[in-house]
Amino acid sequence: MTATADHQILDQSSSAVAGVMPVPVSPRVSDDDPVFALHRGGKIALEVTSPLANRDDLSLAYTPGVARVCLAIEETPALAEDYTWRGNLVAVVTDGTAVLGLGDIGPAAAMPVMEGKAALFKHFAGVDSVPICLDTKDTEEIIDTVARMAPSFGGINLEDISAPRCFEIERRLQERLDIPVFHDDQHGTAIVALAALENAARLTGRQLSDLRVVVSGAGASGIAVTRIILAAGIGDIAVGDRKGIIYADRGDLTSVKADIAAVTNRSGLTGSINEALAGADVFIGLSSGTVPEEAVATMAPGAIIFAMANPDPEVRPEVAQKYASIVATGRSDFPNQINNVLAFPGVFRGALDVRASRVTEGMKLAAARALADVIADELAPDHIIPSPFDTRVAPAVAAAVAAAAKADGVARR
Repeated sequence: MTATADHQILDQSSSAVAGVMPVPVSPRVSDDDPVFALHRGGKIALEVTSPLANRDDLSLAYTPGVARVCLAIEETPALAEDYTWRGNLVAVVTDGTAVLGLGDIGPAAAMPVMEGKAALFKHFAGVDSVPICLDTKDTEEIIDTVARMAPSFGGINLEDISAPRCFEIERRLQERLDIPVFHDDQHGTAIVALAALENAARLTGRQLSDLRVVVSGAGASGIAVTRIILAAGIGDIAVGDRKGIIYADRGDLTSVKADIAAVTNRSGLTGSINEALAGADVFIGLSSGTVPEEAVATMAPGAIIFAMANPDPEVRPEVAQKYASIVATGRSDFPNQINNVLAFPGVFRGALDVRASRVTEGMKLAAARALADVIADELAPDHIIPSPFDTRVAPAVAAAVAAAAKADGVARR
């Protein structure tokens, strides 16, 4: 048997002889690869925060002492926020249908990404989280499952759930629950994109109201970015999907796209995204489509290009830089990375700190403005957004979100 063939079958090790199910071996996997070496055993683990060294410790942490805490919470349920880890705990929930740039890879294959999300929550904002990968794509089953789990958590972070189901799942869970429900693919992207756009406009001496924007992509992130930019006061914005610019009389619109058509595209554009770029000030790419150089060349002088598709931006940075004053991507190997990690840890930190019942539009706008302000005195064409490792980011976002939650009347402490 060849070595290659041996990698493609089950490992016939002593474990099989002992009656244990043999472990599949994949030609993709090698612990000599630093990526696989890092992921072996997972990237997160629980730790015990109470001492358990003797009988007295055990009687306080478990029986009989724990019964007193249980009875107090039964009598006053809000005490669970302070006397369990619930007050600092977020569920990171996916069905594995829209994972990174990989698509529908299923719940098991999505777990490394959800573990990563949990690690980022803890590292950047001290928020505990548990990755939960659901083995269903049914909207009702997802909603019901998450709702039934909710008493264990202080917040729900929905992740990598495909559109348009993600919109309904988030909306209905937020209606049903009294804790924050936040779909990061939508709102994390939107917060960071708005922060970057505000700083790009500031750097080029313009207001958001001066700008005409073209958004490529009408999925979860495209719709959310459009909505937050509208709320921030953009001049005009047109959104396109695979069939071209979205407008009110286009007969094939979903309900979500119809809602967006009603509040965008004041210019009445009906052609392709490439045609809409003529004279546009800003391009925001949130799709897998590519934009030819000749279309980019028709944009207004001093254009701003956010080509955020991964791993291949809609406009290559070297092309964008020929025509744009500021260029951002979703990649870490180019300047100005639009990275959700700049938003979601601080958003949940702020929401949990004041026991917010939901994440409001005001809280999202406050997060974006706080993020932009972190580097307001340091702006440059290749520095319109902070680094994920800037230690000012999460505290600034958290403070702004907490203040906005109080102003919006959703804070409970």
